[in-house]
Amino acid sequence: MLAQVHSFILQGIDPISCEIEVDVADRGLAKTMIVGLPDAAVKESIERVRSAIGNSGYPLPLARMLVNLAPADVRKEGPLYDLPIAVGLLLAEQVIQTQKHRTLLFAGELALDGRLRPVNGIINLAFLAQRLGIEGIVVPVDNASEAAAVGGINVYPADSLTSVVGFLNEVHEIEPQPHLDVEELLATESTAVDFGDVRGQEVAKRAIIVAAAGQHNVLMIGPQGTGKTMMAKALPGILPPLSREEALEVTRIYSCVGQIPKGQPLMTRRPVRMPHHTASSIAMIGGGAVPRPGEVSLAHHGVLFLDEMPEFPRTVLETMRQPLEDGYVTISRIHSSLRFPARFMLVAAMNPTAKGTKPTDEFSQRQMDNYLSRLSKPLIDRIDIHVEVPAVPHHMLTGKGPRGTDSATMKAQVLVARTIQNKRNGGPLKPNSSLSGRELDKLATLDDPSKEMLKQAMTELGLSARAYDKLRKVSRTIADLEGSEAIKAEHMAEAVQYRLLDRQM
Repeated sequence: MLAQVHSFILQGIDPISCEIEVDVADRGLAKTMIVGLPDAAVKESIERVRSAIGNSGYPLPLARMLVNLAPADVRKEGPLYDLPIAVGLLLAEQVIQTQKHRTLLFAGELALDGRLRPVNGIINLAFLAQRLGIEGIVVPVDNASEAAAVGGINVYPADSLTSVVGFLNEVHEIEPQPHLDVEELLATESTAVDFGDVRGQEVAKRAIIVAAAGQHNVLMIGPQGTGKTMMAKALPGILPPLSREEALEVTRIYSCVGQIPKGQPLMTRRPVRMPHHTASSIAMIGGGAVPRPGEVSLAHHGVLFLDEMPEFPRTVLETMRQPLEDGYVTISRIHSSLRFPARFMLVAAMNPTAKGTKPTDEFSQRQMDNYLSRLSKPLIDRIDIHVEVPAVPHHMLTGKGPRGTDSATMKAQVLVARTIQNKRNGGPLKPNSSLSGRELDKLATLDDPSKEMLKQAMTELGLSARAYDKLRKVSRTIADLEGSEAIKAEHMAEAVQYRLLDRQM
């Protein structure tokens, strides 16, 4: 007898429908085959399914069984097909005697005693069901709250194969998981690190306000122990809260790689990724035999912090040029190409020299020049703001000086500027940093003194066309912070001051 059950396949973070066909023959040798490009975990699933069915008290088919995973030309990975294969076998054996499964999608890993274990990517199954107009999904209990964040479908949390069979035979009721109030979760998020704990560094804090207001990339340059890492950790606290759409998109990425924190149904904070400088290109950008998102995608809608940026291999840094420009990563393979979102804010830090000290003579100046040469000019071009972070004076460290600007004050300024941008640029997904040259011509109008200052900076610093646009974007953000519709000379002057490395390279 033939049975058909539906599940999903992940291509990158995009779900597509997967039809599981199970055929139990009346004749022939007792043999089981799984076809449709299964990986090792899928091939092994038939043994888990057999044990789970037997240990749950259901009859085991003793005939030839064929399991086909369609479409056959797309690779299937992971243990998520255990539950749909088991449901298909029990349908074929007429243990399940209703057609209720036709309005549902299934996914879950089976333990040998029939318990259901969680799997990765379940939120994407919920998105697929919503897109296809399917009534609901049956998933392990531990995955249910994650899927309930999507809304528009019923999420049935099951703890065992027995409960799924009883539910499909309409002798056991499974209450749908209550829908998750995403907005309420996002509204209760708190800041982990406060800028008020960073002594001094008011110039650097001002640069970070500008960076956060326009979502600009920023590079902090200064000796060790000046607060660069601490400010990078505090930065997400002054960014606007994640919107519902952003939170769901970040959760989709983290769900695919199984990195959603335990007990947390949704990613509610902007992610902060801090890869070590020994990270490989694949770890940073993504890829591998089974393509997975890298650090740039895990930092989507958040912050990617590169501490001691020149210590990263140059090949790794150069691979970041495309995602910095386009906001996504394309992983190409022989059989397909996958696209991972990567719209992040780059925050980098570096010491002036490999020793960590500021140059004091001609020899140490040459050391600084050699250290800076590890960063290519095209990469520096893509960083909007370069700011110096000097050593903190003793009197500030002892607590005798003023505490300095805190996160609440900085966030208030950022939110005002973002509100102006949203109205002018067309929404929260269009910060000043993402404006095109044509949009800048229309939205970043310069007065005559600022035009002259920009021309002078281009000539004296030898800036590229990309740096020209970066100056216009940063000055537009500075004007927004000041509530000015036009970009004035003082706004352009501050933007030019943030091109520190262009004056040294």
